[in-house]
Amino acid sequence: MKDVTRIIGLAGWSGAGKTTLMVKLLPALIGRGLAVSTLKHAHHRFDVDVPGKDSYEHRRAGAQQVMVASGARWALMTELRTAREPTLPELLARMDPVDLVIVEGFKRDAHPKIEVHRAANAKPWMRPEMPGIVAVASDIAPPYDLPRAALDDVEGVAALVLAHAVPVAAVDWAVRQEA
Repeated sequence: MKDVTRIIGLAGWSGAGKTTLMVKLLPALIGRGLAVSTLKHAHHRFDVDVPGKDSYEHRRAGAQQVMVASGARWALMTELRTAREPTLPELLARMDPVDLVIVEGFKRDAHPKIEVHRAANAKPWMRPEMPGIVAVASDIAPPYDLPRAALDDVEGVAALVLAHAVPVAAVDWAVRQEA
């Protein structure tokens, strides 16, 4: 089924439950026979390596890229140093083809997104200010009319994902909400 990689995003303010939902959603989608990858945007400096490990020391010494490989997995780390942050389309182009890529973050980009909203978070709704919101996963009804599933209804959210994911090539990446 990997002829065309489709994309959908989970967008919401910090604390809304995006990661918790993602961790529950992945097994539900994979259980349906889909090959699924994820792409997470971090708004802060992060590290996937630890001080003292050889790969960490290679990066710290100035290597542009460091690849770590074993019989179980491989990882490629690229230091941007003074280069600009890659765009979402550029990052997607570096990923292997799969049935579905779920993007967490990149809320201002043009791909279709499911707004994840938790009332206790006391944050405003994202729509209509953010482009591409096509559905909602929330513990309360949204103030607008879009398909909705409850935050704890994993099968309902999976159905929204499958109904609203689009081929990556079909996204008009020029449509982007500036911060």
